[in-house]
Amino acid sequence: MRFLFVMDPAHSMLPDKDTSFAFMEAAKERGHQCYHCLPAQVGLRGKHVTTVSAHVEVQRMAPAVKLGVYEEHPAADFDAIFIRKDPPFDAAYLALTQVLDLAEAETFVLNHPRALRDANEKLLALHYLDFMPETIVTSQPSDVFTFVDRVGEAVMKPLDGAGGSGVVRLSKGDKNVRALTDLLTGEGKRLAMVQRFEPAIKEGDKRVLLLDGELLGVIRRVPQEEDFRANIHVGGRVEATDLTPREKELVQAIGPSLRERGLWFVGLDLIAEKLIEINVTSPTGIQELARLTASRPAHKVIEFVERQAKRRGDRGQDA
Repeated sequence: MRFLFVMDPAHSMLPDKDTSFAFMEAAKERGHQCYHCLPAQVGLRGKHVTTVSAHVEVQRMAPAVKLGVYEEHPAADFDAIFIRKDPPFDAAYLALTQVLDLAEAETFVLNHPRALRDANEKLLALHYLDFMPETIVTSQPSDVFTFVDRVGEAVMKPLDGAGGSGVVRLSKGDKNVRALTDLLTGEGKRLAMVQRFEPAIKEGDKRVLLLDGELLGVIRRVPQEEDFRANIHVGGRVEATDLTPREKELVQAIGPSLRERGLWFVGLDLIAEKLIEINVTSPTGIQELARLTASRPAHKVIEFVERQAKRRGDRGQDA
């Protein structure tokens, strides 16, 4: 099969960390060809999606990424398209999902473009509020001050951030609270999320990877001593872990509805058995999961994509 990865520059992938690299590696081992393009290299000829893309090959020795020549290829030439562009979800990303809506009729797209467009990674979690810590979303500084005064400590984050970027800790009585709130809300012009701070973060959070609504695996991310953020991107240490009974209940409750939305590969972030956010644009953690469990989760994702692409191809032949 031929797979297209719409993502950031291919040479920016880290061979020992990037999930996209692991997907390409697994696809190569299963006999498939991978291609790369930037979001800006996706366009339309009438209603048919076209790309300027290049064959890409990855390997563990240098050079880790080998790119061919970028040429025009219709999206219909690919058996599947992986949308792996890192956040933020900006106007360019919005346009990408709208264009790839038209490709979805001809090829399998992971995750579904409309589902990505509808699913803000912070706000989507609020559909499952029973599993979340106390949370508000507001642009009004007075709301933030009242919330922090009541709960004592809170975490505030921009709605379009990723990798821990822009996440701040607010404490009652701290004179920085007003300045940080003004910064994240644009002085009352921009929505931000505020959640009750969970002290258990010092022991780490859990990244739970789901595939087609089912558990793929889980890892624990432990923050550095001088930081409260556990994200791997900001230096969080990774450990093996398992789900508690409450966390299994959470996965069983959330997984099927994510599948129905077309969110097939997803990363849940949990602290103290509570859902913090749902990562849908380009979830990470596959390589860490593979090392800690001596398993091959990237291959399971590729096998899932193979099945979806084959079903789509069979339907097209029947038509």
